[in-house]
Amino acid sequence: MGFGRFSYTPILPGMMAGLGLTPADAGIVASANFIGYLLGAVAAGYGWAAGRERAIALSALVATAVLLLAMGLTSSLLWFSIIRFLAGLASAFTMIFTSAIVLSRGLAAANPHVQSVHFGGVGMGIAVSSLMVFLLPAGGFGDFATWQVAWFGGAVIACLGTLIVAALLPEGPAGHRNGEKEKPLVWTRPLVVVTLTYGLFGFGYVITATFLVAMARQGATDHTVEFFAWLITGLSAAVSVHAWYRAVPRLGIVGVYLAGLLVEAVGLVLAVSLPSPYAPLIGGLMLGLTFIMVTAYGLQIGRALAPQSPRKALAFMTAAFGVGQIVGPLVAGVLAERSGSFTAPTLLAAGVLLFCAALTGVEMRRTVAAIK
Repeated sequence: MGFGRFSYTPILPGMMAGLGLTPADAGIVASANFIGYLLGAVAAGYGWAAGRERAIALSALVATAVLLLAMGLTSSLLWFSIIRFLAGLASAFTMIFTSAIVLSRGLAAANPHVQSVHFGGVGMGIAVSSLMVFLLPAGGFGDFATWQVAWFGGAVIACLGTLIVAALLPEGPAGHRNGEKEKPLVWTRPLVVVTLTYGLFGFGYVITATFLVAMARQGATDHTVEFFAWLITGLSAAVSVHAWYRAVPRLGIVGVYLAGLLVEAVGLVLAVSLPSPYAPLIGGLMLGLTFIMVTAYGLQIGRALAPQSPRKALAFMTAAFGVGQIVGPLVAGVLAERSGSFTAPTLLAAGVLLFCAALTGVEMRRTVAAIK
């Protein structure tokens, strides 16, 4: 999933340079991916997948590898958008159905490290994708440009990863009988607030997650800074859930969620206020330390607030997240193209995250009580 969802970020500058894509064009392609993610999340919330979670998750991973390959076989903005739309659909199915299996089994085994490893894999994928793009030769291979070869390489790595998942992923969720449907989702006030902030967080994080490497390239003399910015993002993301887990006994899960929102907001401000090359490096570090952690703990809060229908809660929260992700790149692309920099959209994203933190803080007592 690190390749399927996020390798677009380190490959994007090469696509913009080689194909003449504008920031608005790049935002359209990114949003197409997130529209697919939204529709996939909504579809996953229905009972049709009960008892077939493993088969659907593996099929989605196979589709991810194929779609990564397809990105390198076209230069059309329309086809880029269609392919990324389908990749978003596959990503949503992968996220929801693998999480339903893995997190439920970790909970049943009382193993707190399962969640850290599960979500940390996305960070490792980000780091490996950054390393792969950096190591590719500047001229590409023969008739294929570097950005095309990067998509091909991602497809190969995703295929290998899918084989490993197929060998290790167990059958359905722990304690879940095949064909059993969940109860209807009950919308309490804490669940509504968490879902809303989760969706707004999707808007706030995705602007930097989409354009960080392009931002790094604007002020750099070579590609080293952009490579390190995305590598740091991936490595810090890989350990973020485990690192923040140490703060749970002191802050509680809702407190950690709130802290992550605040830290990422500060990171976004630093990403456009510090001088180059420090801005993208610090911005990438603080993005990596928070965005997967907030995603993981947000979903955990949602599951805890809806114990009778956890998959439906996951699906609705992922759908809200998807709406934020759709709007974010579109707004950022237009603002960046009009202003000539990514400062305005990044500061807007920081403001949205601060609003999420404030809303979470106001509702924190009720949310904690509902979880207990």
